[in-house]
Amino acid sequence: MATTLRDPRYRAIVARLIAMRKAAGLNQRELAERLEKTQSYVAKVELHERRLDIVQLVEWLRALEEDEKSFFAEMLKDIPKAKRKRG
Repeated sequence: MATTLRDPRYRAIVARLIAMRKAAGLNQRELAERLEKTQSYVAKVELHERRLDIVQLVEWLRALEEDEKSFFAEMLKDIPKAKRKRG
């Protein structure tokens, strides 16, 4: 399985998170403080050097004071249904 860090769908999620952070008027350091992480943690995610799992993504959204359900509903519209391979 190819790494999700390079997947355009994952990159679109990260791009949206960056846009949300900027729209909230936060820099990386301020978001990191809300997450109780380091600024380098935020930078690595935003530079596609570190992947967020689902729990971390929810924490990120809550730190940005964004509605998780709305975020996922919007993102799911952009992810095409994959055809299942039969082996």
